[in-house]
Amino acid sequence: MSKKPTPSFESQAMRELAEVIRGRRTINLYLQTPVPSELVREAVEAATWAPNHHVTEPWHFYLLGRETIDQCLDLCRDIVTAKKGPEAGAFKRQSWSEKPGWLVVTCRRSEDELLQREDYAACAAAVQNLMLYLWKAGIGSKWTTGDITHDPHFFDIIGIDARNEFVVSLLWYGYPKITPEQKRKGLGEALSELP
Repeated sequence: MSKKPTPSFESQAMRELAEVIRGRRTINLYLQTPVPSELVREAVEAATWAPNHHVTEPWHFYLLGRETIDQCLDLCRDIVTAKKGPEAGAFKRQSWSEKPGWLVVTCRRSEDELLQREDYAACAAAVQNLMLYLWKAGIGSKWTTGDITHDPHFFDIIGIDARNEFVVSLLWYGYPKITPEQKRKGLGEALSELP
């Protein structure tokens, strides 16, 4: 068995990977062009290669179809209407209806606090894998955890048993209409090198 060469941080592949990671943005406005379902399935498969302690694979992915999305839109409208009135509810429903793809990611519940933290972290890593895979394919996304993701009616709509799993992410995806600019703190603020 031949040994793989150690990749150089100066290689084209490494520069391209860094470009994908640095380039990914949260997208709020989407074109209404459908995303191929096979691409989404490939992204979910790539997501499942996230690190997870003891290979617990605590995630589950729910790919929402039109009927389910419509029920979620109605629930969103109802939640916002109850808080801010019917005009705000109708506006929110309309803006959410412009999100072309919907995917819900859940994490298995555990009574073991340490295992639960590790499993949540694994699910978050899986969502990041998924978002990066989609971004490389030209698909933007937004990870949200708004009020709807905690509502018992949302669990009923999706078919989630709240005793066994909780929502990590409602992920919207689609071809970006606008890609916002973004910046981060410098490495000196994020990294401490210890002796």
